[in-house]
Amino acid sequence: MNHAMTDLRQQLMWTRLISVVEESAQALMRTAFSTTVRDAGDLSAAIFDTRGRMIAEAVTGTPGHVNSMAEGVRHFLARFPIDAMEDGDHFVTNDPWLTAGHLHDITVISPVVAHGKVVAMIGCCCHQVDIGGLGQGPDGRSIFEEGLQIPLLKLASRGVLNQDLMSILRANVRTPLQAEGDMLSYIACNQSGAVRLRSMLNEYGLQDFDALADYIIDQSLAATRDAIAKLPRGSWSADMTIDGYDAPITLRARLTIAADTISVDYAGSADAVSQGINVVLNYCRAYSIFGLKCVVAPQVPNNHGALAPFIVDAPAGSILNAQRPSPVAARHVIGQMLPDLVFGCLGQALPERTPAEGSSCLWSVQLRGVDAAGGTTFDTVFFNSGGSGARAVQDGLSATAFPSGVRAMPVEVTEAGAPIVIWRKELRADSGGAGRTQGGLGQVVEVGTRDGESFEVLAMFERVRSAARGRAGGLDGATGTVHLASGTALRAKGLQRIPRGDRLVLALPGGAGLGDPAERPAERIEADLAHGRISAAFARDAYPHVG
Repeated sequence: MNHAMTDLRQQLMWTRLISVVEESAQALMRTAFSTTVRDAGDLSAAIFDTRGRMIAEAVTGTPGHVNSMAEGVRHFLARFPIDAMEDGDHFVTNDPWLTAGHLHDITVISPVVAHGKVVAMIGCCCHQVDIGGLGQGPDGRSIFEEGLQIPLLKLASRGVLNQDLMSILRANVRTPLQAEGDMLSYIACNQSGAVRLRSMLNEYGLQDFDALADYIIDQSLAATRDAIAKLPRGSWSADMTIDGYDAPITLRARLTIAADTISVDYAGSADAVSQGINVVLNYCRAYSIFGLKCVVAPQVPNNHGALAPFIVDAPAGSILNAQRPSPVAARHVIGQMLPDLVFGCLGQALPERTPAEGSSCLWSVQLRGVDAAGGTTFDTVFFNSGGSGARAVQDGLSATAFPSGVRAMPVEVTEAGAPIVIWRKELRADSGGAGRTQGGLGQVVEVGTRDGESFEVLAMFERVRSAARGRAGGLDGATGTVHLASGTALRAKGLQRIPRGDRLVLALPGGAGLGDPAERPAERIEADLAHGRISAAFARDAYPHVG
């Protein structure tokens, strides 16, 4: 077979591999009980070789999950050797320091057996709405308060479910049926992928997965190194001050571009805090590398080869490398800011490629209360996003999750799953920072219980005091607000009760602008006015050149 035919065959197998792992993710979404997985896509699915290297990821998924899982599979293999695995085995953990950074993300890894041996691994990582403890909020003072910890364990052996583990899970969560159903959906995801991967290997006459895995990794590694080689060499530094829990927190980064690597060092960042907004190193690396890839090599598929040239470190004990038993339940409020911090460095080296800061942190609204009609408790979450930062030639995206990538659940789905009503969900005019290109808009969300009874919110919101910062003359985005419909201001973080007869109102932050506002074309400003994205007062203040 000539070289051209070999390359074509490899490309066909690569495309097929993507469809295999995407089908796994879709099977997970179809069978999951939690709306966070089923409707928002807060998950990841990936294929690994027998050395634990990630080969391909599903299109559906988040960087925090999949890039953390790319680091975490090696821990499974150290505990459960490949040679001892059998068809129908499934392995599980939610250890934050081994996988995705907090107890609410459960990772399940399963072997793919073909021709009498393990040829690959299929893995998924998903958000579990309730894992017991205080719930997903920043109020815990140690990991022991934040929920059930599942060490590296067998979830199933040769197809037989670990009923002892399932009994422990059911006894420790507020929604046992949902938790059990989700756990079974993780198995369904991996089994679906295993069936399709075996079929693919048989179709192409492959006895194992190793040669294809090596080819994919080598190609991705070479493409990433080639992209880095075209960049300017040097080091650049940036810092960012964000709200924190009850006091501002400063993060610092130094980025160095070498011949074929890019490194980020977070030395000088704040120390870990006593509330659950700390970040483990896995999650720090996951979002830092995602930010790097978005600018440096976005076209290269995400796998072990593409990730290898990016090196990320943070001092042990810092808020970006918290040590056990630090609380980490709301780690996303800081972890999802890291692409913006990386952009602060890259914006100096590659200003034409780098966007302005955005709202960045996902505003997860986790609510808890009692359904008076049924006499049962409820614990639900729905996702909302502010505006992303302006780009070089395009405005930022409005109410769009970047960098997390999760979708907003349909209002009807959220209301069907819990006794709540989302009374308002609309774009927030004037919230995007002005510039040659304008920041994306945040949104306004108003929610209450169906019967008007009181309920709790586990607040974990960011950019309420510290706005997304404009770049190259662009203006800052609007900060967010958290308050009652009756007017009382609420804290942006921490468990709080919404009184009977009142509602929770969130005004999400906007993305920042990029470039001098005086360079924004008049026709774009007029279109923004016509569509209600900006008010006449905003236009007069931000774009006086229009008149």
